[in-house]
Amino acid sequence: MAEVIRGLYYAESHEYVKVEGGFGYVGITDYAQSQLGNVVYVDMPEPGDEVTAGEEFGAVESVKAASDLISPVSGEVVEVNSALEDEPELINQDAFKNWIIKVRLADEGELASLMDADAYEAACD
Repeated sequence: MAEVIRGLYYAESHEYVKVEGGFGYVGITDYAQSQLGNVVYVDMPEPGDEVTAGEEFGAVESVKAASDLISPVSGEVVEVNSALEDEPELINQDAFKNWIIKVRLADEGELASLMDADAYEAACD
């Protein structure tokens, strides 16, 4: 079973959000990276871009497939994980440590529509 971390929010499209002080760190789950295989490229938005819950904000490419990234929350991108530009395989090493974008949350109420760890584990089974 892929790792699932308690206290995070999960989308059906296999992205997670870690919330800290009005910001959300968005990445793909351990399950998603294991399904993709070796990640070779991460397409990310620019700081200052707006993301919208349920809409595409980038993509992750692996040797097996490419997968769109769907934002689980709305807000302004305040930072991207620039380490992934040179080392996209960091996602395979630790998907939860290697978030993709940091977003200033526009509406924390959106989090209520996401899954908790137990619901996400059930969805992956």
